[in-house]
Amino acid sequence: MNSTARDLSTIRRMGIEALTEKLGPVGMVEFIRQFDSGYGDYTKERHEWLDGIDIETIVKQAEAKRN
Repeated sequence: MNSTARDLSTIRRMGIEALTEKLGPVGMVEFIRQFDSGYGDYTKERHEWLDGIDIETIVKQAEAKRN
């Protein structure tokens, strides 16, 4: 194992190459996506979507989609 200091772009490139070699391109992407924190405030947005809706409405919407 080489312990020579490298710049971040080199480390990133080498990491992507290693992941691609071991996991294949699709596996590499799936691995990287695990660390994407996304964006926005999910808790706030969830309250905006759901605070004004009752369970009966949710059930009706689910049944409508099923049919």
